[in-house]
Amino acid sequence: MLSTILLFICALFLLVTVHELGHYLAAKLFGMRVDRFSIGFPPNLFSYRKGETEYVIGATPLGGYVKIAGMIDETMDTEFMSQEPAEDEFRSKPVWQRMIVMLAGVIFNVLLAVVIYTLVTFSYGEEVIPIRSVPGMYVEPGSLAADIGLQTGDRLIGINGEKVQTFNELFSPTSLTQRDVSFLVERNGVELSLSAPADFLDRINEEGFLDPSYVIPSVISAILPGSPAEAAGFEAGDRVISIDGNEVAYWNQLVSRIQSAEGELLIRVERGIQVLALEVTPDPADGKIGIAPPLPRDVFDIEQVDYSLPESAVFAAQKSGETMTGIVQGLGKMIRGEISVRNNLGGPVAIANVTREATENRGWLGFWEITAFLSITLAIMNMLPIPALDGGHVLFLAYEGITRREPSPKVRMGLQQIGFILLVTLIILVTFNDILRVLG
Repeated sequence: MLSTILLFICALFLLVTVHELGHYLAAKLFGMRVDRFSIGFPPNLFSYRKGETEYVIGATPLGGYVKIAGMIDETMDTEFMSQEPAEDEFRSKPVWQRMIVMLAGVIFNVLLAVVIYTLVTFSYGEEVIPIRSVPGMYVEPGSLAADIGLQTGDRLIGINGEKVQTFNELFSPTSLTQRDVSFLVERNGVELSLSAPADFLDRINEEGFLDPSYVIPSVISAILPGSPAEAAGFEAGDRVISIDGNEVAYWNQLVSRIQSAEGELLIRVERGIQVLALEVTPDPADGKIGIAPPLPRDVFDIEQVDYSLPESAVFAAQKSGETMTGIVQGLGKMIRGEISVRNNLGGPVAIANVTREATENRGWLGFWEITAFLSITLAIMNMLPIPALDGGHVLFLAYEGITRREPSPKVRMGLQQIGFILLVTLIILVTFNDILRVLG
């Protein structure tokens, strides 16, 4: 729990700092006075004044703000409105400058994601599985794959009408969040297009979808000492071809057969040029016989692709663009009611949980990847046209730029208050929803 909290705070602190730094630097660039630069909300843990600006770190790490003189913001301060605009105030600057200041936080978040993806790609490269090396798959009855129309033995070769070169491309956020998702498969030498159901994304969250484990063959890589499999005479390298007369070709299929069986099993295996029939009874405590699958590296022709720094930057920009498109398309599906808000919208608890899982599975690499993803998410959420968010301020400025008339302070204050109430309500709802998901 402590590790999860610390990781969450580190990621959020970085994202908020970079976002607010964008606003701060843009304001300074155009000669605007910045009264406060705050990361986190009260109570304050640290404050320091240098020149005209007070720098603050708050105890509640759920956001931050830059208080720019002459701007109606989340502090709801309007005392300055009774005075003539000063030269260093936000309201005295041209609309285009104010627009850049409001967009700077979002731009910095996107740039942060590009920088992180660039450094990660340059440092670690990319592991890809060529689609040509992926054999047929096992499709479990009643699964999402089965409902799509996939059958055991099918080979996935493309998505949304386009053939792919690598297995990784099948799970591009841009592709999976399109309005109509379909998969290209090869079945007995014939190419077919299969459409995903309307609740495709919801079911991915609930039950998962295809991953490399579904195409791993039923080859035993190791035997657990003292296990039923060792007592029955199984050996590493055996290929299971049937269980109780039912054909088996894939590891998940093998596991499913063993878990659904009762009592003693008759398992036929290929060992070299021999076919052996072995009898084994699963351990009644866990229903397992004590065998291990081959690693993906032993099955697939996994290729390590290394990039130069310029190539890494191009790759990072493309990945950031795909991630942004996927998130926007996902929000569109949510607004249209095509996917569940409850299952797909998360708050602080969900972010902390995802950060923990990413770090547990991939270490610091996972932490930086999820931080880049969250940075893009923060940028998009901030651009929603809700007063109190950057998108709301941009909307007001766009109105002013088009009509040559600034919205009245009374209207802006009212909308700011409504927007703030909406945000607080949303945070409470998504946090409550997160807790319900964690509790199952």
